Amino acid sequence: MRNPEQLTKFLGLFLNIIFILVIAKISIRIIHSIVNKFFQSQKNLKFKVDAARMETLKGLIKSMVKYVIYFIAFTSIIKSFGVEVGALIATAGIGGLAFGFGAQNLVRDVITGFFILFEDQFSVGDYVDIDGIGGIIEEMALRVTKIRDFNGDLHTIPNGEIKKVTNKSTGKMRAWVNMSIAYEEDIDYAIKVLNEVSETLKNENPNIVEGPTVLGVTDLGDSEVVISVIAKTVPMEQWAVERLMRKNFKQAFDKHGIEIPYPRRVVINKTP
Repeated sequence: MRNPEQLTKFLGLFLNIIFILVIAKISIRIIHSIVNKFFQSQKNLKFKVDAARMETLKGLIKSMVKYVIYFIAFTSIIKSFGVEVGALIATAGIGGLAFGFGAQNLVRDVITGFFILFEDQFSVGDYVDIDGIGGIIEEMALRVTKIRDFNGDLHTIPNGEIKKVTNKSTGKMRAWVNMSIAYEEDIDYAIKVLNEVSETLKNENPNIVEGPTVLGVTDLGDSEVVISVIAKTVPMEQWAVERLMRKNFKQAFDKHGIEIPYPRRVVINKTP
């Protein structure tokens, strides 16, 4: 360190490394911004574009860009130390076998990620269950998939470890509601009221694609007769439709004087 020439060389090398890393970081941000603008322009086109698939593809491209730029930055840093990258690659075959065993999980994750994309198993925004972890796909990168569950926890799963996927956002979703009435009530009249409310809901709610259909009596409980109603909705709207159906059915029962059973206690007071 006392040698001015060595110190100057050391500082130059240090500054060169910092410069390479800064350029890499700026390049990633610029290219990510370009990718974002490109995919945003695709959304604004007149013809229909699968938004979820585009978001998934955008995440993969951004992930690939990041890894490529970091690799270029890494090779540039090695060059600054006087190491010939070409010679390093040429001699890599000696340790290639050992590296292959060490990197096989990484390669598996990347390949599985591409198969997930091309087979359209799921996309960003889908509600899925992956190996027992349920939630919304928040990000799909080159190597990992990130799921946000309904508690707010973010789960990061390597793509190569994904064995079983249940996609709950494809096709029509089921909304199922059970309404209970007392045994003293007229079942046919209750079904008629439910049919009238269901017809109104069908005409007013665009999230309902089929039904609601009153199935009839599906259970006889200790103190109630259970009438079930089913509807089909657009993905991710089934819970909201179920809540709306329960609310409207309850209000209709109240309006028409149809009793919904509830626990009762009978007290018998014996006087001597």
